[in-house]
Amino acid sequence: MASKTNPFSFLQQVRSETAKVTWPSRRETMISTAMVLFMVFFAAIFFFAADQLIGWIIGLVLNVSI
Repeated sequence: MASKTNPFSFLQQVRSETAKVTWPSRRETMISTAMVLFMVFFAAIFFFAADQLIGWIIGLVLNVSI
């Protein structure tokens, strides 16, 4: 079982651990954000096209006009 620490000690430990974190630069953050937005756009286009294709195929198979 973990030993209990007082809140003041806990906050000191959190602050010391936060100081060890290597934070990304502004440029790295902007590049990562652009990459994520591009992949979201690409995935949206892909799934839209796949949905349209599957709907068209099902329409042919079931002989249903939309």
